[in-house]
Amino acid sequence: MQMKFNVLCAAAALMLAGAASAQDLVVRIGHVGPTSGGIAHLGKDNENGARMAIDELNAKGVTIGGKKAKFELLAEDDAADPKQGSAVANKLVDSRVNGVIGHLNSGTTIPASKIYSAAGIPQISPSATNPQYTRQGFKTAFRVVADDVHLGGTLGRYAVRELKGKSIAVIDDRTAYGQGVAEEFAKAVKASGGSIASSQFTNDKATDFTAILTAVKATKPDVVFYGGMDAVAGPMLRQMKQLGINAKMLGGDGICTSKLPELAGGAMADNQVICAEAGGVEGTQKAGMDAFRAAYKKKFGIDVQLYAPYVYDAVNVMVAAMVKAGSADPKAYLPVMAKTDGYKGVTGTISFDEKGDIKNGALTLFTYKGPQRTEIKVVR
Repeated sequence: MQMKFNVLCAAAALMLAGAASAQDLVVRIGHVGPTSGGIAHLGKDNENGARMAIDELNAKGVTIGGKKAKFELLAEDDAADPKQGSAVANKLVDSRVNGVIGHLNSGTTIPASKIYSAAGIPQISPSATNPQYTRQGFKTAFRVVADDVHLGGTLGRYAVRELKGKSIAVIDDRTAYGQGVAEEFAKAVKASGGSIASSQFTNDKATDFTAILTAVKATKPDVVFYGGMDAVAGPMLRQMKQLGINAKMLGGDGICTSKLPELAGGAMADNQVICAEAGGVEGTQKAGMDAFRAAYKKKFGIDVQLYAPYVYDAVNVMVAAMVKAGSADPKAYLPVMAKTDGYKGVTGTISFDEKGDIKNGALTLFTYKGPQRTEIKVVR
């Protein structure tokens, strides 16, 4: 009789546990980045940032609308290819995700944003800086970094005013990001009283830059701006050295990674590269970023490459809006997220303007000494 009673108790406990789990709210958050191809290290860095946030949220036992939320990460690879980016965007829509963090590149983020907008799914990019992304009129598009107008403009002014550049060359990779940031850089150079001595372009898969660098060398440049990613900038620095081009290289956040010195194969001189990361923390906020970097390394065994903290913040901003709205339904939490004002993240304070851009976005200028990336200053 006692055994039968124990069995009944065990069965009842299982039923109660099942009922409790059935009442849990499953929240699916999509993440998209290039986890294959030349910048897979950056895509994986982004995905790790998302995974870290999801794991912490599940450990905290977050409740939304009175129900315990179980967060699931649906991670997809777009290989930095616009067609593949659109394909995985449709896949996430079909999977009924509650929101999307990504994509990494402007060239994949912009076409994918149309798909998410049509489905009413909120999207926060942690790294796409092309201004067009938030200027399409989509209410679902947000970003947590400053755009290319700010980034390219700051570097253009820096090249003329701080570096006193007399002969400035511009090279871009013809992607939405690379070309966009290069154009904003050139505009700022001219507005600051400088001039562009040479304009060249390559592509994001190129490995041989002899022709364009030979053309650049003829202008005797003291500054070379490259609009693109570190996978191309590294080999370009090697070939600049081989051709005897001793100019400073400036670039946006795409080259501003901890992997750049390795990709350059020892060809970088100290302080030769100056880059701007779309984001930045100052004063007491540095402690939060340092703690994040330490926790990231402990969890994954590697250093943060670049965007992981922004992905981490993007996930948490989205979930904070769900909690405040009492619902993970995009229709309910999207208007709440749009009004995000003063969220304290590891990357700084996050507030969105009417376009979905971050207000008062910061930039951090860096250089390299040996293999170490060194901060110059934070600019707003």
